Amino acid sequence: MQELYRMIPGVDFFMGTPGMQELAGRYGRGPVLEKLRRELEKLRREAAALTGRKEILTGEGEESFPRLREQFEKAVRAVPDRVEESLREGEQGRLRRVINATGTVLHTNLGRAPLSEELLKKAAEKLTGYLNLEYDLEEGRRGERCGYLEKQLARLTGAQSAVVVNNNAAAVLLTLSALAAGKEVVVSRGELVEIGGKFRIPDVITQGGAVLREVGTTNKTRLEDYQNALGEETGLVLKVHASNFSMQGFTQSVPAKELTGLGVPLVWDLGSGVLADLEKLGLRHEITVREAVASGADLICFSGDKLLGGPQAGIILGKKELTDRIRRHPLMRAVRIGKLTAALLETVLEEYERGEENAASKIPALRLLGEEAGELRRRAKRLAALTVKAAGNEGKWKQTEEKDGEGFCCRIGNWQLETGPCLSLAGGGALPEQTVEGAALTVSWMGPHPGGAAGRLQEELRKNRNMPVIACVEKNRVRLDLRTVTEEELPLLAEALAAALSETDEGGDAP
Repeated sequence: MQELYRMIPGVDFFMGTPGMQELAGRYGRGPVLEKLRRELEKLRREAAALTGRKEILTGEGEESFPRLREQFEKAVRAVPDRVEESLREGEQGRLRRVINATGTVLHTNLGRAPLSEELLKKAAEKLTGYLNLEYDLEEGRRGERCGYLEKQLARLTGAQSAVVVNNNAAAVLLTLSALAAGKEVVVSRGELVEIGGKFRIPDVITQGGAVLREVGTTNKTRLEDYQNALGEETGLVLKVHASNFSMQGFTQSVPAKELTGLGVPLVWDLGSGVLADLEKLGLRHEITVREAVASGADLICFSGDKLLGGPQAGIILGKKELTDRIRRHPLMRAVRIGKLTAALLETVLEEYERGEENAASKIPALRLLGEEAGELRRRAKRLAALTVKAAGNEGKWKQTEEKDGEGFCCRIGNWQLETGPCLSLAGGGALPEQTVEGAALTVSWMGPHPGGAAGRLQEELRKNRNMPVIACVEKNRVRLDLRTVTEEELPLLAEALAAALSETDEGGDAP
């Protein structure tokens, strides 16, 4: 058995080989060493486990020692390959760019609002080297962190003042802590919502040191419900926008404008605040931040990385007296933004300052939501053609009947690819139940034993080493929604899809 141990080279031997040096240059020496030591330890444990197997030593069993030694030598030679495979698997846990083929524009799990290369380049110009994050260039002394950014928000929305923190949950928590700690917060029962990650309004109110005072019922709340709840212990009224659900039927709620004269501050959590008129993008009207400010609400909170289209941030707008109190609260330092967020958010807001039409074309979230179905149908057709070419199946391509003549269908092995209409979502707790007409490429298994075929294809796309693709499965078909796939991503998506089709096809090309 000692011979097995002697067959295992040391760490220095492996690290001196060209293959391992190449891996160290690609992944870093530290990660390579960690994976290498782990693989060598596995070999040592395997050698130790064989020590007590008498039948191998005597040759009485099915395996003789010479055969075992040959297998062990193969295992030693395979160490570099296993190290590389382990490193590649480890990459799946790192932040990586992926192709979002779900059609959900503000996908919470995929970073919500995407940022364009153009916006990042403009922000990078501010971030390269030092910047005046807390320095007043005119006065030549220390200034307010992000002071210009907050003035910019006030100009765009008509608010007196603004405060920016790291997300909207922090904005609501900070506001409650600064204005209502030890007092009651009045909220309609129909607005006690829960959003992603079990973030519940009642829990946030408690964490902010306030006491929840529910009014009305789940489906109906009237103005007198609020009026009857007010008293000396009331700190503020909180109105929560139903940004991730909708109620229909026998319902009633009180508009913000009617809640502004109650004698206590009205705080309106808009959730996903929008600065642009979505009707111009072909969507239903969603109350804008400027409209919310004009309603008379004392403070308005919303996210920066949803319909606004910027980086993750929480924005508080409203009366200067209240924002000053919020800014002075000790919790402010714990939730303030850094220079990366400040530069990105300011860059996105600059596009709005150039006009809504400019913002709709320059800010990816708005551009994706506003793309016309005809353009998406052409993109779906191009994706299908590129996939067929990547798979080497140019001859298996036929046109299907569709009014605009742009529907196409083809076979690659036992898989059928077909373009057609679909409905996309805004996502990210925005525009609940509102869909947008678009186009998709659907992939269906046409061979025997269809059960689970779509799930296997979806997994192969997700695990693609060059560019992971996130797609949806509907009725045992994989759907690739083109609303969230850019023109530049089409070749990468086609390569990934062709590889996944080949990997999951067990029957070869269809006749």
